[in-house]
Amino acid sequence: MLKYILVTDKSWTSLILRLFLGIVMFPHGAQKLFGLFGGQGFTASINSFTQMHIPAVLAFLVIMAEALGSLGLITGFLTRIAAFGLLCDMVGAIFLVHWQNGFFMNWFGKQAGEGFEYHLLAIAISLALLIQGGGKWSLDGALTGGKKTLSHRRW
Repeated sequence: MLKYILVTDKSWTSLILRLFLGIVMFPHGAQKLFGLFGGQGFTASINSFTQMHIPAVLAFLVIMAEALGSLGLITGFLTRIAAFGLLCDMVGAIFLVHWQNGFFMNWFGKQAGEGFEYHLLAIAISLALLIQGGGKWSLDGALTGGKKTLSHRRW
């Protein structure tokens, strides 16, 4: 089972997608987990989520998906699991927070909050990584010996 999670090809596309998504998501996770980049840190983030009526266990999973999942994507370690976590995180963000603000981001400060267009892009990238795997220079590829290709999967 683990080999099916790790198997990947040597795609430049997957490398680019996972690096960009991981680099973009890391500051969000670092804000929530460590208080970096002007964030609140772990305890205050959990409290903020629970004040929005989001259960603490889901808040914890969001923080881990963003912080550890982004590092997993950057290194290409457990890429599919990290991508799945971020996909779930973004779906939850749309429906629990951003749906009411509409599609567009709040570019001109005329909305009550941010829309969900950014989240849809993160979902699309996550889906591509779930299908394709970590690609070139991923730890997943190194752990499987780099010999496996997508054609060897039996789903």
